[in-house]
Amino acid sequence: MKVDTYILKRKLKAGICRIPYYICGLLPIKRNKIVFSAFEGGGYCCNPKYIAEELINREKDANDFTKYDMYWLVNDMTKEFPPQIKKRKNNLWNRAYHLSTASIWIDNARKNYGTRKRKKQYYILTWHGPIGFKPVGRLRGNLFSRIAEIVSKADAKNVDALLSNSDWCTNIWENAFWDEPIKKTGSPRCDVLFNERDKKRAEIRKKYNLSSDTKIVMCAPTFRGGSQSKERKVFADIGTIEFSRLRHALEEKFGGTWVVFVRLHPQLALRGISYNNTKDGVIDVTTIDDMYELLAATDAFVSDYSSAAFDASYMKIPVFLYVDDLDDYVADRGKLTWNIADIPFSMAKNNDELENNILRFDNKEYIKRLDELFSSIKLLEDGKASKRIADYIDSKLNL
Repeated sequence: MKVDTYILKRKLKAGICRIPYYICGLLPIKRNKIVFSAFEGGGYCCNPKYIAEELINREKDANDFTKYDMYWLVNDMTKEFPPQIKKRKNNLWNRAYHLSTASIWIDNARKNYGTRKRKKQYYILTWHGPIGFKPVGRLRGNLFSRIAEIVSKADAKNVDALLSNSDWCTNIWENAFWDEPIKKTGSPRCDVLFNERDKKRAEIRKKYNLSSDTKIVMCAPTFRGGSQSKERKVFADIGTIEFSRLRHALEEKFGGTWVVFVRLHPQLALRGISYNNTKDGVIDVTTIDDMYELLAATDAFVSDYSSAAFDASYMKIPVFLYVDDLDDYVADRGKLTWNIADIPFSMAKNNDELENNILRFDNKEYIKRLDELFSSIKLLEDGKASKRIADYIDSKLNL
């Protein structure tokens, strides 16, 4: 009964939220207007950012800065955006007005329940983790709540293009979601990993006052149930990564001087949660909006169940998994989409295992297994995803 009452309240609230959309729906749709959002009001990041960057470059190439009329819905109005993008506070009336009058919507997460789309509008859902470990949507089984299903189905009806980067991903989307049209384009956020590595390596080291030969390992755990109200288990005092030990193992295996970039999930960053135990050689980069500029500059990657582990592997850098709570995570989230033993990344449940995995790392075997994996799933990641999506946008805008 409590669940039914909650669902009823959410449906009533969604109905009320539609009222501004009906009012704003009386206004004309602007042909070249595009509205972006990421992580429910986050900053300039992830797939939407790199699509926007491609559109900005096309304006520059055409010497026409009126070609696209671009807006970004953001919670924190102090966030910085390129001058070609107008930021607007992410509230109900702004969402209703700007979404109702735009030709194109671009988002990496589900829209708010109650969002209303009009005819002759196009909604591109990029998502935020194509190849990953976490089950999503229907793949979560009974762990996927009734209200989450209702909200997801309502959003799915509006989607015109759900992005994929592989046949494996397409198959997952078909089984996890609700018949959204799937478009295999690659991941826009990964373009920077192919096209600007040298540039970002230099920029990031300069930004953090690191020498040009300093090596960086990024530790980027994923989002968990319970994380909304407290810090992640992986950064508690017990059962955590020992960062000094991690650095020393990397230095012993690969040589050079290493620093650790700690990056918490964007959902935690939105709630003001950060890693506050920064020590020498450990830098908290959680508050940086765009993780992928940082990732392009890294030399190794450590995570648990984050899809970013696969993204990092496209650069053929070493990836290590640290899963000290595997059983608890599966119980909370659902069965993982991969058997971890079947992928090229070594898995550790404690610091001893993580150290051993680093010291025993075989790069030749690792690259071989990566190539076999990418071939088997028919991966499409080549640094051109943003161009493909921009072409799709231009076709819909008749440009």
